[in-house]
Amino acid sequence: MNRNLLVLTTALSAAMSAGAAVAQAPAAAASQPAAATAAAPQAVPAKVALIAFEQSVFATNEGQRAVQDVQKKYEPKKAQIDTLAGEVDSLKKQLQSAPATLSDEERQTRLRNIDAKEKVLTRDSEDATQAYQADLQEAYGKVAQKVSGVAKSYVQANGFTLLLDVSNQASNVMWAVQNTDITQAVVEAYNKSSGVTAPPPAAPSAGRSPTSVPRATPPTTAPRTAPRTAAPPR
Repeated sequence: MNRNLLVLTTALSAAMSAGAAVAQAPAAAASQPAAATAAAPQAVPAKVALIAFEQSVFATNEGQRAVQDVQKKYEPKKAQIDTLAGEVDSLKKQLQSAPATLSDEERQTRLRNIDAKEKVLTRDSEDATQAYQADLQEAYGKVAQKVSGVAKSYVQANGFTLLLDVSNQASNVMWAVQNTDITQAVVEAYNKSSGVTAPPPAAPSAGRSPTSVPRATPPTTAPRTAPRTAAPPR
């Protein structure tokens, strides 16, 4: 066979094969089920709700009880730290009021004693703070997950299309009409669904102020990490 004719025949066969493949593509696409085509997004009238989510968690009866339980757990440690802090303060005052005749050796001994006790106080306070924060975060997380579900149900039942969290002071929401804030409504809805009664007011501890119920700053309808709050005060 003539070489030029062979090349022409080969090229023609390749073109025919490609044409057949292209012709089959629409048929194959047509055979795909209609369900595979994603529905196009549609614009809907916006109805936005705001919630201070973390505050709502701590404002629920269950959240308040959880915080009180954590505080009660750390009352003995708080008392221990307060006692040690008072002892250090007393030793410092004694040294300051010591007579000028106090020997340098005795003064150094007292300073070393104060320094040792301050180190123990610092270590105990830091350990208590970390443990307190961990327990508080765990308690927050358990309640937050359930409050999140109630918040979602509330916005869906009331026709809201978007829920924004304004717990954080750095929120982009600069202003909104008051009736779009559903924080208290969600708290009331959660209290009703949970059946947990409000806890009795916490009795103030003697001497120093008790740890306050944390006021906070995290998420929309999904629980976030609880904020850092003060450990049992020294």
